[in-house]
Amino acid sequence: MSKKIKIVADSTCDISPELIEKYDIEIHPFIVSLGEKSYRDGVDITTDDILKYYRETGNVSKTAAAPPGEYEELFRKWPAEEYDVLFFTISSDFSSAYANASIATESFDNIYVVESANLSTGILLVVLAAADMIESGMSAKEIADRLKDIVPKVRTSFVIDTLEFLWKGGRCSGVAALGANLLRLKPCIEVIDGKMSVGKKYRGNIDKVIPQYIKDRLDSTPNVVRRRVFITHTCEDRAMVEAALKQTRDSGMFDEVLETRAGCTVYSHCGPNTLGILYIEA
Repeated sequence: MSKKIKIVADSTCDISPELIEKYDIEIHPFIVSLGEKSYRDGVDITTDDILKYYRETGNVSKTAAAPPGEYEELFRKWPAEEYDVLFFTISSDFSSAYANASIATESFDNIYVVESANLSTGILLVVLAAADMIESGMSAKEIADRLKDIVPKVRTSFVIDTLEFLWKGGRCSGVAALGANLLRLKPCIEVIDGKMSVGKKYRGNIDKVIPQYIKDRLDSTPNVVRRRVFITHTCEDRAMVEAALKQTRDSGMFDEVLETRAGCTVYSHCGPNTLGILYIEA
């Protein structure tokens, strides 16, 4: 009898409750700290809590992966005689999650740790590709090997309203943040080879910038995997999000256009009014 395959991912994949239920995916939370207090991403803290803390203190939240021992405890939930486990992590350039989970696997022979070289729903695109492969009858090892070809083809980017959170989190210089604010620049942040880099810089209000950003991204990648695309965001303006979803659907490039809100870990670094379009290049 073949073993069942369980998909587990860290909370930075920004999965929606609907997709968790649909694909029976287990989520392991990152740690989010507000000052001296620590919480579990998506369990006992929300993005509203982070924004409230920032407005009250001027400080941003901090994030961290679990230590190896916690991953060991997590992996024990699935006995090797019954399950193989595919565990997906954020890029090793952003966090110690991959390293810590890999250390934990030394006690197991049924765990396959997949380093997404990505963040947010860039991870989730790889997770759902694995879910599709499970349905096709592939083994966990076959899937882990096949994903090595998919990971480099994921196209992740976000346009950011303010660099304040990236600056205070140590991911950009104060000079860059000040300059962007003075010039009303909205930078496109791209994930390339597991690292963040600054792409095109837009100027103006974020609601006017987003349509041009989406057009630029889709025009730059005419050959895409049609299966699905994500619009992932931290926006409160519903009309702005609906316009982005409609524009993406109207492109006719994707069979399924999915929306998710960024979770606490990603929000801690990008702040409010961030929106991204994420897909896989063919």
